[in-house]
Amino acid sequence: MIKPLLQGEAFLDDVRNASHEKEELHIWWLGQSGFLVQWRNEHLLLDPYLSDSLTHKYASTDKPHTRMTEQVIAPEKLDFINVTTSSHNHTDHLDYETLTSLMQVNPEMELLIPSANQQFAAKRLEMEPEQLRPINTGESIRLGHFEIQAIPAAHEELSTDDQGRHHYVGYIAKAGPWTIYHSGDTILYEGMEKILSQWQINVALLPINGRRPERRVAGNLWGHEAAHLAKSANADTVIPCHYEMFDFNTETPDEFERECLEIKQNFKTLKSGQRWTGTNTT
Repeated sequence: MIKPLLQGEAFLDDVRNASHEKEELHIWWLGQSGFLVQWRNEHLLLDPYLSDSLTHKYASTDKPHTRMTEQVIAPEKLDFINVTTSSHNHTDHLDYETLTSLMQVNPEMELLIPSANQQFAAKRLEMEPEQLRPINTGESIRLGHFEIQAIPAAHEELSTDDQGRHHYVGYIAKAGPWTIYHSGDTILYEGMEKILSQWQINVALLPINGRRPERRVAGNLWGHEAAHLAKSANADTVIPCHYEMFDFNTETPDEFERECLEIKQNFKTLKSGQRWTGTNTT
């Protein structure tokens, strides 16, 4: 099994040490599509999956979710989280074990979810819908130091409820001078580049596991597509994600890295538990 670069107390020490650098943006990859963002000592947790719930759920089925990478940190150790997001209802983005543990140690934490998923999420998490913070595409919410807007995602298609609200979203998160794009699970769709062109994106967090019919799950961007999406969106840096979690649904970052080099798109491939730090947005 792959061992994270930083794990447990070593990971927490790195988070604490980074908090002294007030004007720098820090982002840690937690595996799958999970990222921890730190800005001025406030913390945004994007789509965390910090349990073995899917491995246990599918252990005796014809689609086992065999974990490839050890867990970076237990969710109950993250007792400093201000905002957590879920981009859609799949368990690796809306995990009962992860989110209920986080809420227990962060009673004031805001949990941001797509408006279309509010009732479903509340039922899964065994809480009242009013305890969740819903957001629809085109809406913007300020939560502490973070201003977050939802945009559509296509996993593998754009999907809306009877009110036209999207089930799958990506998040644009602004933190001071920084703009982060976390796509959630998505493929390319018509008009996507035009939507993203509204922002000067400093860091794009994009999946690269692609889509293979034999996996029997909804797919994502291929590595070369993620590279070109970042380029077309004029993202300063792109960080790949959504790989090396489950052995039936992964790719290597090789194609992504080759394409970024070919088209001259700046990128950073992180190891699980590793930090990226931004120091200059000009």
